[in-house]
Amino acid sequence: MTHDGQRPDDPLADLERWMAQGQGVVLATVVATWGSSPRPVGSHMAINARGDFTGSVSGGCIEGAVITAALESLENGQPKLFEYGVSNEMAWEVGLACGGRIQVFVDPLMP
Repeated sequence: MTHDGQRPDDPLADLERWMAQGQGVVLATVVATWGSSPRPVGSHMAINARGDFTGSVSGGCIEGAVITAALESLENGQPKLFEYGVSNEMAWEVGLACGGRIQVFVDPLMP
């Protein structure tokens, strides 16, 4: 716990704080996984209009893609479902044990 009683890197608390400050934010949520996935269904990442983020939905390049998608969603006000994946062959090439896929829902929230 932090000195204010919140867990460090708590995406939902950060999302609420950013909204209270009048910022537009996006909540990204893992809604489905297949095969190997570093984060389970229900994992969250909060992103604000400046591109600041907290939490995690995956890792590496996927989170960068989620941030980009979140900022686009915030601009147009439209939620969107994305699917990201890596084949077993590509996973082996980059040093991962196996491939997998995740679906992430990005939902823009206005203050």
